[in-house]
Amino acid sequence: MDELAWLDATALAQLIRAGELSPLESVDGAIARIEALNPRLNAVITPLFEQARRQAVSPDLPAGPFLGVPLLLKDYLCQTAGDPYYEGMGFLRDLGWRSESDSYLAQKFRAAGFIVLGKTNLPEQAMLPVTEPAAFGPTRNPWNLEHTPGGSSGGSAAAVAAGLTPLAHGNDGTGSIRGPASACGLVGLKPSRGRTSLGPARSPGLLGNIAEHVLTRSLRDTAAVLDALAGPMPGDLFSAPAPARPFVQELGHAPGRLRVGILTRDPFLSLPIHPQCRTALDETGQLLQSLGHMVEESYPPALEGPTGLGEALRIISTSGLAARLDAWAQRTGRAIGPEQVEPATWAGAEQGRTYSAVQVQAAVARLVAGVGRCPEWWAAGYDVLMTPTLQAPPPRIGLPPEQHAAAFGIFTMPWSLTGQPALSLPLHWTADGLPVGVQFVAGYGREDVLLRLGAQLEQARPWANRRPPL
Repeated sequence: MDELAWLDATALAQLIRAGELSPLESVDGAIARIEALNPRLNAVITPLFEQARRQAVSPDLPAGPFLGVPLLLKDYLCQTAGDPYYEGMGFLRDLGWRSESDSYLAQKFRAAGFIVLGKTNLPEQAMLPVTEPAAFGPTRNPWNLEHTPGGSSGGSAAAVAAGLTPLAHGNDGTGSIRGPASACGLVGLKPSRGRTSLGPARSPGLLGNIAEHVLTRSLRDTAAVLDALAGPMPGDLFSAPAPARPFVQELGHAPGRLRVGILTRDPFLSLPIHPQCRTALDETGQLLQSLGHMVEESYPPALEGPTGLGEALRIISTSGLAARLDAWAQRTGRAIGPEQVEPATWAGAEQGRTYSAVQVQAAVARLVAGVGRCPEWWAAGYDVLMTPTLQAPPPRIGLPPEQHAAAFGIFTMPWSLTGQPALSLPLHWTADGLPVGVQFVAGYGREDVLLRLGAQLEQARPWANRRPPL
C-alpha cells in the first residue's frame, strides 16, 4: 500500500500546504485504498467519491488547517446535506433517505478543509458494541478479519486502522469512540460534555452523554481536530469551559507529576477482566511510575455498591429507542414494525414502551444521585483515573449480543454520564496480535491533562509503526 496511507492527517495537510500533494491526489489515493480493501473490511457503506473529487478541485474548497484531507463520517448524527443517511437501518436505506441539511459538526469539518469520501458502517441505531447490522453486514477488524472492530463507531475505526483515511468521525454515548479505538489500536478521545456541538436542535442524549469527535492514529491529530470542532453553537444545551490555549499546544507541555488512580476490577457486575487487559493496565501503571507519576489503586467511591446503573440505563435507553423509532415513523410517514428493524431493536423498543414516565424520571434521578457523584474523587486531589478501555480484547464476529454486550462499556459508560473527558490509547497488543486499549479519565473540561499525558505516553511507548497484517 502507498505510504500516504500511514501518514496522519497533520502530515498529509502539511504536504498539501507545501504544494507537494494536491487535494485531488490526496482524495484519489484514499479512494484507491477504499476500493482495494473495503471489500474485505466492509467499513464504508456509502461511497461519495465523485462529489469528493469535485470538491477537491473546487476553487471554493475552504483553506482550513486540514485542506484536502480525506474524511469518512459515521452514518449517525453528523448529517451532510443531500447525502444518504441510514443510522444502520435497512428501513431508511430502502426509502433512499437523504439528509436535508448539514449539522453544525459537518459545517465545521468542511470549514477545516476536510473532504468527505463517504459514510461508515455501524450497528442499527448505534445500539450495540459490535458492528454487525443486518442491513449492511459485519465490519471486520483489520488486525484479524474474524474479529469485530467494536461499535458503534466500528466502521470508522476499521477504516482508520486499515489506512483507508488518516482519521474518521465517530460519536460516543457510552463508549462508542473509545471501545472501537481499543479494538483497532487507535487513539480515541471522548471530549467533555458540550465540547463539540450536536446542533442544530439535536438532543445531546441522557445528561449530555453523547459526544462527537474523531478516531485517529496520533495524539496531534486528535488535538488539532478538537481545536477545529470545539466551541458552542446556537441552541446547544451544554457548553464546556473554553481551553486556556489551543489543544494542540498542550502536546508540547509536560504533564507534571500526576496523581493517578487505577481501577482494576469491574465494580458493577463483578465480571472478570481478561488477563491481557489486566496486563495492559499493570504495564502502563509501571510505565507511569517510571515517568514520575504517583500511581495507586484508587477510584471514585460512587462506583462501589449497588449503583442501579444497569437497570437505570436499561429503562432510559430502551424507552429512548422506542421514541426514536416513533420519530422516524412520523418523519417518514411509514409505519415501523418488527419487519422493518432487527429483532433485538424491536425487542428493546417494546421493552421501553412498558416503562412509565415515572420510572424513566426515577432512573435519571438514580444515575444523578449515584454515578453523578464520581467527580468528587477528582475534587479530592486526583488528576487521572486509569482503567481498561474494554473488559476483553475484541471478540469474534457472530457471537450473540448477550455474550459481549455486558462486558463492553462497563469502564467507558460512567464518564459519558458524568460528562468527563476520557481517552483510550493503544498501549498493548495480545500475543496473537489484537490491540488492547487503556483508558484515562480526567476532570470535567480537562482535556489538556489527558493530551499532555497522552503525548508523554506516545513518546515513551510509540504505536505509530504498528500496522495490521491486512
